[in-house]
Amino acid sequence: MSLRQILKKIEEELEEREQAKDELYDAMRKATRLSKQAIFSVHKGQFNEAKKMLRDVKKLFAKLDDIPSTHRQLTYAGIVDAAFQEYTEAHIFLKLTHEDKFIGPEKIGVPSTSFLLGLADVIGELRRSALDFLRDGNVKAAEKCLERMELIYDELVVLDEALHALSELRRKLDVARRIIEATRGDVTIEVRRSSLEHSIEKLERVLKERKKVR
Repeated sequence: MSLRQILKKIEEELEEREQAKDELYDAMRKATRLSKQAIFSVHKGQFNEAKKMLRDVKKLFAKLDDIPSTHRQLTYAGIVDAAFQEYTEAHIFLKLTHEDKFIGPEKIGVPSTSFLLGLADVIGELRRSALDFLRDGNVKAAEKCLERMELIYDELVVLDEALHALSELRRKLDVARRIIEATRGDVTIEVRRSSLEHSIEKLERVLKERKKVR
């Protein structure tokens, strides 16, 4: 084989790799977008719609199996991991909101590291839900969201090996701690306001009863 033939073969392989890369990136961008939309649907209470979107995402991830072994390093690209994280976040948030249960990485078919990072992001979605409940005057539901946030944080923060290996997880948990503190403050203020409101209403009823007696 001449040098020209050798180089031509290499060039063809690089072209194939770039084509596979473009196709993969398009699929992963779509997967990330659909996962985000699924999260929005969960916030709206549209659970069946969210489940359908996540099924579509799973089909997109199947494209990873079609990548030739010579291009296998593409599966470790950042955009793939980001898509897995968003998919994980959507699945966990859906399961918690709809069934009050957690779901593991083997059930949704994602790497353990992506699962941990996606789980940490769920804390932000739970804060959004808590604020929505507070606006609707549903303090108990907001308190439930806060409890879930604290549970996720408490369980992740003690994973020494994971924190050592994943610097991004440490960063996400630093952010999560501030989010939890802010949410706790919001819930506490609303609990006190609600308690004061009920006390005033009770006092007004007592005063009205006394007027009737007189």
